[in-house]
Amino acid sequence: MTTINSSRLNKEDFQKALGNRIRQIREEKNISQTDLGNMCNIERSNMNRIEAGNTNPSSYLLYQIAEKLGVEASELLNFKSSSN
Repeated sequence: MTTINSSRLNKEDFQKALGNRIRQIREEKNISQTDLGNMCNIERSNMNRIEAGNTNPSSYLLYQIAEKLGVEASELLNFKSSSN
């Protein structure tokens, strides 16, 4: 596990760290990208882009993702326990 200094992340690195964190939590909960996308009313391809760090999801979409994963939204930003 890599500790990420989030105060020094540029936009692209932030998006990748966020996507990695979402993927990590999703996989821990044994939820597929397709299922999580469906629960959030977005296409699997959009969920894939979020997890790959290729898009900047809205704050409301992050809230929905966290809710469907059963975690607080702040947990998605907890990059300290996320691998890089």
